[in-house]
Amino acid sequence: MRAAGLRIGGARALARLTPDLPLATRHELTPKLGFGLVVVLALLWVTPFLWMLVAAFRPGAYGGAGMASLIPDTWPVMENFAEAWASADFPRYTLNTAIIAFGILAVQLVTITLAGYAFARLEFPGRRALFYIFLLQLMLVPVVLIVPNLKMVARLGLYDTLLGVMAPYFASAFGTFLMRQAFQAIPRELEEAALIDGATTLQRIRFVYAPLARPAFIAFAIVSVTSHWNEFLWPLMVINSPDNRPLTVGLASFTRGQEGAQAWGVIAAGTLFVIAPLALGFLAFQRRFVNSFVSSGIK
Repeated sequence: MRAAGLRIGGARALARLTPDLPLATRHELTPKLGFGLVVVLALLWVTPFLWMLVAAFRPGAYGGAGMASLIPDTWPVMENFAEAWASADFPRYTLNTAIIAFGILAVQLVTITLAGYAFARLEFPGRRALFYIFLLQLMLVPVVLIVPNLKMVARLGLYDTLLGVMAPYFASAFGTFLMRQAFQAIPRELEEAALIDGATTLQRIRFVYAPLARPAFIAFAIVSVTSHWNEFLWPLMVINSPDNRPLTVGLASFTRGQEGAQAWGVIAAGTLFVIAPLALGFLAFQRRFVNSFVSSGIK
């Protein structure tokens, strides 16, 4: 859809800039103009990432020298990475982040599956109204919920714990909506056949709906893990002790310690430690990621 929008926008821009050109010539130039716009946007997006790579692999003496000293005389590849690794407990931060992201996902897969099935297949009074009320969560800015969530976490005795970071996300309105749409697309005859064979509700969900909705599960897992891996504000409010910090909070503390010395190469190396797991995962499974979003119908 984005590519189609760029083509339409490019065609309109080309028509305004070249009103005297024949229509056939405009159709030939439109794809080239759209491709050029995509290349420009890609370069703008990738420039900060390229600067971070260059800064991370340059010696400390060149850390703040800007792009002018892109290729220094010496190139000790691991100098900044070794210093960043010794300056912060990145293994602990990574473990905490993995526990938070995948722990939330594990519980969410259960809750969104059951809620999605209930809204898609079960008949009960007020189902449609309750579903719309449930979706109101999508319209709330997450910052609005920080204070009530923080009070509830403190009352439950979960403050400064990883479970306290995870608890508010165990239910997902987006995931429930996604699974409801996926389950509604599955023919009801398959469930009726399982019902005739004596399958219970949980067995029908497990053996009929869940396997057929696998693309939706994978798409939701990608969104969930990426979102909670990169989340900063809520863990910052809940976590107090250094041993429970996730990567984002740990990186912020690490960055404040290095900014005074203007160790930009060390900061860039630490940032790479944070984004490396997700980046490597995307590079390894990018085809599976794209196919999951296409199959699930997410635009």
